[in-house]
Amino acid sequence: MILKLIPVVVFLLTAPATLDAAEPPITLWPQGAPGALGTTAKDIPTLTPYLPAKANGSAMVLIPGGSYSGIFERQGEPFARWLNEHGITVFVLRYRLGSAGYRYPAQLQDAVQAMRHVRRNAAQWKIETTRVGVMGFSAGGHLVSTLINRPEDGEVRSTDNAEPVSARPDLAILCYPVISMITKPHATSRRNLIGPAPSDEIIRKTSSELQVRPGLPPCFVWHTGEDKMVPVDHSLLFAAALQQHGVPYELHIYQHGDHGTGLMGTDHPWMGDLLFWLRAQRFVE
Repeated sequence: MILKLIPVVVFLLTAPATLDAAEPPITLWPQGAPGALGTTAKDIPTLTPYLPAKANGSAMVLIPGGSYSGIFERQGEPFARWLNEHGITVFVLRYRLGSAGYRYPAQLQDAVQAMRHVRRNAAQWKIETTRVGVMGFSAGGHLVSTLINRPEDGEVRSTDNAEPVSARPDLAILCYPVISMITKPHATSRRNLIGPAPSDEIIRKTSSELQVRPGLPPCFVWHTGEDKMVPVDHSLLFAAALQQHGVPYELHIYQHGDHGTGLMGTDHPWMGDLLFWLRAQRFVE
């Protein structure tokens, strides 16, 4: 475990003048999402590929946050482009939301389907099926944690007789994640995900610190001690559970910065720390 208590100095970076267009979004459920409540955009989860100029064979499903009430786009494409610069093929997931009436496990169904879609089509994007990770911010970090902890809750019976493909990520990156629905819960995320009066069973299922078990993929977790929206306790609880169950992990707690610190366009040490870790996992060169 690595703890870093250092001041953060923020510098603006110059953005590229032009960017290639992303690939067209892929509809995750061409026949309609399970339990769909309508047929508008909010009922149709998508996966948008971002292809690097020089692919290195690794891939990342990128899950923005937004309190399960929206998709915070600044945690999507900008980070996809950054990962592209390091050779990673990226797929940004836009999943169903509590604000549109979708409760757990609809979001997890979308994440499981996204992982399987990437692996089924790995040859098309020149991806190695053993180098597919997942990365999420805030509530997106919570979705990452449920994906690695309880993928079975997101299982949807297939009717196409397709060969089963694993939805298990090969690594997971959780950025200032929502983790617990019990200890200092983020009220908006909790309400949007499991409703205003959830059962004790669903509260425990979605409190990811209680669901960790041996055999999970390596995790990179980071947070700030000054986060006033999602307290640092969430990452500390998750890391303690990973430690207890022998799951490889790296934990970075930075002293300064509120929720959302470290977006693209700032010079924050977490990006360098993540790249160092990704090299050790053979995801970047």
